[in-house]
Amino acid sequence: MMKLAQWLWGLAILGSTWPALTTGALGLELSLSFQEVLWPLPAYLLVSAGCYALGTVGYCVATFHDCEDAARELQSQIQEARADLARRGLRF
Repeated sequence: MMKLAQWLWGLAILGSTWPALTTGALGLELSLSFQEVLWPLPAYLLVSAGCYALGTVGYCVATFHDCEDAARELQSQIQEARADLARRGLRF
């Protein structure tokens, strides 16, 4: 919950600062080049967050480790279940 609160606070700060800067509510005289970068800033941030999320998921999928001990345990449980079902008269 703490990380969610940090992200929400960050988004709230950015979400309140961006309109104040773009509408001139702070009374700052911003250069034209700064204004040209400032207007599409939310789109840039959204695309950057999407790229970060995609990269994180891709990295986790690429480095996924197999649990060989758990796989052996599951296979033995399957064999036990088949033996139990065969003892009870089920054929497969």
